[in-house]
Amino acid sequence: MQLKTFKTLWGNTLPIDQACKNAINHQFNGIEGQAPKDNIEQTKWINALAEFECDYIAEVVTGGDYVPDRNWSVQQHLDDIKYQLDNSMPLNPLFATCITGCDAWEENDSIAFFEQAMQVGKDYGITLSFETHRSRSLFTPWVTQRVVKALPEINLTLDISHWCVVCERLMDSEMDVIHAIKTNVHHVHGRVGYDQGPQVPHPAAPEYAEALQSHQRVWETVWKDQFAKGFEVTTLTPEFGPDGYLHLQPFTQMPVADLSEVNQWINQVEQQHFSEVSF
Repeated sequence: MQLKTFKTLWGNTLPIDQACKNAINHQFNGIEGQAPKDNIEQTKWINALAEFECDYIAEVVTGGDYVPDRNWSVQQHLDDIKYQLDNSMPLNPLFATCITGCDAWEENDSIAFFEQAMQVGKDYGITLSFETHRSRSLFTPWVTQRVVKALPEINLTLDISHWCVVCERLMDSEMDVIHAIKTNVHHVHGRVGYDQGPQVPHPAAPEYAEALQSHQRVWETVWKDQFAKGFEVTTLTPEFGPDGYLHLQPFTQMPVADLSEVNQWINQVEQQHFSEVSF
């Protein structure tokens, strides 16, 4: 089984050709991010992805923003998925990570929504992988486990850093849940959270070694299950980002770490980690 890693476009300010070149030069296999809406930009993306032989994972974010508008209906979220897939499909994505649903919905409504969203993916001929994300339907391990039980074919983008802050603990205490959902994990977001936040200041810092190792144990559990199922490729996106996730110095607002360097570090460390796993 091969590990392919992807550079997140979250916080990217480079033109798309430079972003693709940067990703490949730093030993990523591709990029992950939201497709442009403009046809001219789409053409630029198509050309850049081809020029740099850069794979692409689409990102679909419904509800108006990363924290969804509470007034959006299930149907509005479904329509938004379709709209964003219309923008994404010309770029030939490997699959789409969907940050969707709402944490305030009744669980039965979330299950009905995911069932319909999975059908949308089938209609478009693309795998939709639903992210375990704060403010969304899959915001806790236990809700996610119940959704998986109701919808055994659902694909997940596993980002346990969100669960760490929601549950106020590392996920070692919830390995029974991890084992219950591991077969549904399609993609991993490799950010390291801790009990008081979704992103440690720097995953190389010794004071966060326990958090890093906890996440690595979960990722390794997923990889072993995928290997056993015959996966030829597994995917991971190091996803340390800005927007309140990156710690800043008080008063000066200077970042405590360089995001590009942090994501490159995780990329290298997890490629080495993967090579050392005994499958």
